[in-house]
Amino acid sequence: MKAILDVILLALNLYVWILIVSAILSWLIAFNVVNTRNQVVATIWDFLYRITEPVLRPIRNVLPNMGGIDLSPIVVLLLIFLIQRVIVLYLYPNVF
Repeated sequence: MKAILDVILLALNLYVWILIVSAILSWLIAFNVVNTRNQVVATIWDFLYRITEPVLRPIRNVLPNMGGIDLSPIVVLLLIFLIQRVIVLYLYPNVF
């Protein structure tokens, strides 16, 4: 059972990094630092969008419109950190 919890923690940690990379790439695209006409950048952006958008879209629908600021990645990160803490502090010690 500890192995399953380790895999869940690893997957959550990987998703945190995917969210961070997605946010940074969106800023780079918004400020025209990188160009989406580049095939490599377009492929990476499409992959990151497809991975993060199903989680971020429902949170965007619940949050009020903040203008140009998207707070949904921060909410998802906080939820992931909460899940990780619950696993580490409450579930992991009680598993044999």
